[in-house]
Amino acid sequence: MKRGLVLLILMMNFVPLLASAEPGLAALTVKPGENGSETYSVTIQVLLFMTALSLLPAALMMMTSFMRILIVLGILRQALGTQSSPSNQVLIGLALFLSLFIMMPVFDRVYEDALAPYLEEQIPAQEAMQRAAGPFRGFMLGQTRDDDLMLFANISGSAEFETAEDVPFSLLLPAFVTSELKTAFQIGFLILIPFLVIDLVIATLLMSMGMMMLSPMIISLPFKIMLFVLIDGWSLIMGTLAASFAV
Repeated sequence: MKRGLVLLILMMNFVPLLASAEPGLAALTVKPGENGSETYSVTIQVLLFMTALSLLPAALMMMTSFMRILIVLGILRQALGTQSSPSNQVLIGLALFLSLFIMMPVFDRVYEDALAPYLEEQIPAQEAMQRAAGPFRGFMLGQTRDDDLMLFANISGSAEFETAEDVPFSLLLPAFVTSELKTAFQIGFLILIPFLVIDLVIATLLMSMGMMMLSPMIISLPFKIMLFVLIDGWSLIMGTLAASFAV
């Protein structure tokens, strides 16, 4: 009870200060430039930057090579039958750093064309964002199937596009995601075939020996791991995934 009274007294002491304060936040200002452009204050820029950071994980998954790599690695783990080994954290780490390797030319172009001039105050923020979108657009267009672009163009009722620059980003993003899903499952299907053959051979041998109560997965697991190690599977998978993004 005493603590509540103390807090109430302290709050009443701050009431005059709040009443005398200026309405609104003076830091949220927009300054007109000499050429008619508008420059936001530092507070608004920080707010927009923090908002962009909250969307960064979604952009990382949907606008880069991350999604294809993670799906293929997940299918590979299912094909090996190793349950949760490698763990989800290991697969995400592999997908992340392989994505950084694949996307590094795009990131370099974004830095040279957009980020570096913006940090040197040579271009405004809006122009920097437009320049940064160019390398990502080129990468996404190179990995997107024409059929998927036409599919979403027909759904949205858009006309045919004369050049790649005419494709709006709102149409390119879902087409790119759809193409990535198709490519990931195609690669995963090719990975599954040899391991499926091993499972079928082991299951047939166990049935012919009358050992139907024994799970074929227990017997086939060492053979699948041995095959994967002998063919240097991790190097093949990583090399194939990296080469699949070559335009």
